[in-house]
Amino acid sequence: MEPTTPPAHSSPPHSVDLRYGVNPHLRPAFAEPVRPGSWPLRVVHGAPSYINVLDALASWRLVREAAAALGKPAAASFKHVSPAGAAVDGPIDEATRQEFRIGSAPLSPVARAYLRARDADPTSSYGDFVAVSEPVDATLAGVLRRLACDGIIAPGYEQGCVDTLAAKKRGRFLVLEADPAFEPPEREVREVFGLRLVQPNDARSLSPELVATSVDGTPLPDGAVNDLLLGLITVKYTQSNAVAYVRDGMALGIGAGQQSRVDCTRLAGAKVDAWFARRTDTSVASAAATTSLTDVSFVSDGLLPFRDNVDEAAPHGVRWLAEPGGSIRSDEVARACEEHGISLVRTGVRLFQH
Repeated sequence: MEPTTPPAHSSPPHSVDLRYGVNPHLRPAFAEPVRPGSWPLRVVHGAPSYINVLDALASWRLVREAAAALGKPAAASFKHVSPAGAAVDGPIDEATRQEFRIGSAPLSPVARAYLRARDADPTSSYGDFVAVSEPVDATLAGVLRRLACDGIIAPGYEQGCVDTLAAKKRGRFLVLEADPAFEPPEREVREVFGLRLVQPNDARSLSPELVATSVDGTPLPDGAVNDLLLGLITVKYTQSNAVAYVRDGMALGIGAGQQSRVDCTRLAGAKVDAWFARRTDTSVASAAATTSLTDVSFVSDGLLPFRDNVDEAAPHGVRWLAEPGGSIRSDEVARACEEHGISLVRTGVRLFQH
């Protein structure tokens, strides 16, 4: 079926009223484009809040960049301005089908991408904001109709899908349409407590070349390159500190926003264990759940200051690790990777998000 979108406004609005700001007592709140008439998204159904808009903008950028870099439909499950999960299209295993009670029904690529993203951390994804890089089809709309989520952003909707989604949450489900051609201004401006902060918009693209070769000059296999690249794109849109474990085109665990990077590594590692335990019928705490998983890629948005991150990540099946490098203890980090049989990649690119 050819994707269709609801009719566009005859003219773009000057601003959009928001239900409230970051908290319900912060009213009135509104959104307006930096360049008059130039909107990155539009409201198809529902009334967004301030946080809905933040989630929509970050998640759309993640899936748009991931789809372009990896050549597959991409999806993200966002909560509190960070992804609970991110993935590209790929196989759906029996554990995922059981988790989301979808039986043996055939699934479209965009539906598979979203289910793989949500499967990283189903608990955190409860009430999530959904982002997909492709138009929403009937398959995905049917899946979302049965899941607890608050809204979605996509570049379009097939006929009837908006009606299906709009009926969720007693009509309060938020449906946003992204403009795939929109490019932001060259400068990003934020006003905080009477100060205006200005910096260049981060337009740097993340390419396979960043993660194609380990520090010893060994080329990485294509699968590892793709997983590391997806990991980089994921942490780029995750509140720092941020790390991600990725395997076969899907995040298995994402750690966000901790003051200590190793705490992020531990938290994300626990999510990896939980993901694997759902596939092995073993306890999350059992040795099997932490030693049998293999071929996992690990990505950090900032340099690893100590080897403890490597020691914590290794038991979760990590075989490839990418970080910017530059720590005064970089040699210790490299030695830890060598001891654990992990191929180390230094990107030279920090990806903080605040």
